[in-house]
Amino acid sequence: MPRRADAPPTHQRSRGGAALRFALARGETRLADLHQASPMRILFPTPEPGEPPLAALVNTAGGLAGGDEVAVSIEAGPGTHAVISTPAAEKVYRSLGAETRIEARLQVGAGAMLEWLPQETILFDGARLARRLEVDLAPGATLLLAEMLVFGRHARGEVLREGSLLDTWRVRRGGALLWADGLALGEGMRERLDDPFGFAGAEACATLLAASETPLQAARDAARGAGAAATLPRPGLLLLRWLGAAAAVREGLGATIRLLRGQVLGSAPVLPRLWTC
Repeated sequence: MPRRADAPPTHQRSRGGAALRFALARGETRLADLHQASPMRILFPTPEPGEPPLAALVNTAGGLAGGDEVAVSIEAGPGTHAVISTPAAEKVYRSLGAETRIEARLQVGAGAMLEWLPQETILFDGARLARRLEVDLAPGATLLLAEMLVFGRHARGEVLREGSLLDTWRVRRGGALLWADGLALGEGMRERLDDPFGFAGAEACATLLAASETPLQAARDAARGAGAAATLPRPGLLLLRWLGAAAAVREGLGATIRLLRGQVLGSAPVLPRLWTC
């Protein structure tokens, strides 16, 4: 009698997401629509006096594994102002083969201001992350966007030796492409992270982008004092990058967020309260 072959093991994978829309009501930014699917949840901590509404994206699973897929959609309607952040670092675990996929789509209406300020994403050794960020800005919209990547769990002495990363950004204003960026690391990832003409052994990197129809030269010059490489690739667009030790990158990024909130948005020069809890 032939032996019955055991079925290959299957692993539960997440297919979650979150979507919310802000609209202006009686001169104030209000939540208009909300949708969430496990493992994603959206919480709304009470903002500091004078601050815009704060939405906290929470991954109730604690991290993302290979094969997980998460999609986030944020719409800031005309004239609104909102902050999107996370209560902790996102963790991308070692993969058994499949990619972890994260997609975020941001829409910012005319005269609106949106701050996309999640805390860092930590890539575990062997993680395979494909992340895509799409931004659509209406005329007169203002955006402050930051992302930080940490290569390995340095507090535990882990070194990111293998894995893959595909990080894609597209920012458009009025349908026209304003900024396109892409980072691809795959085979030979450790060598590229160590290469003096690549990441030079850095523990982390961060990118901050400000898009505004107001002049940004003064903000660029001031931001250089926080250890960033800063440039104005085109009028109305400020790009800053950090590379180095994880703690130093986070400190420089946080200092520049505070600076640009004051200079570009006209808001209080403070970080989202989730960053300091």
